Amino acid sequence: MASFDIDQFERGVEHLLHLCQRLQEENASLRARQEALAAERGDLIEKTEQARSRVEAMLSRLRAMEESL
Repeated sequence: MASFDIDQFERGVEHLLHLCQRLQEENASLRARQEALAAERGDLIEKTEQARSRVEAMLSRLRAMEESL
């Protein structure tokens, strides 16, 4: 009976070790994905600001042209 309990305990510990390893790998993957998304977000924010600046400059030129007419 004691042997069965020890075998069952060993299987439980092995299962928990595998689960822990899998969760660590998943966590590392999620962290890497989060970093990539944060970098992508930064790039998109920068591009949006550049586009906004260009649109505002065009609007200013159009208003200046309209006033000169």
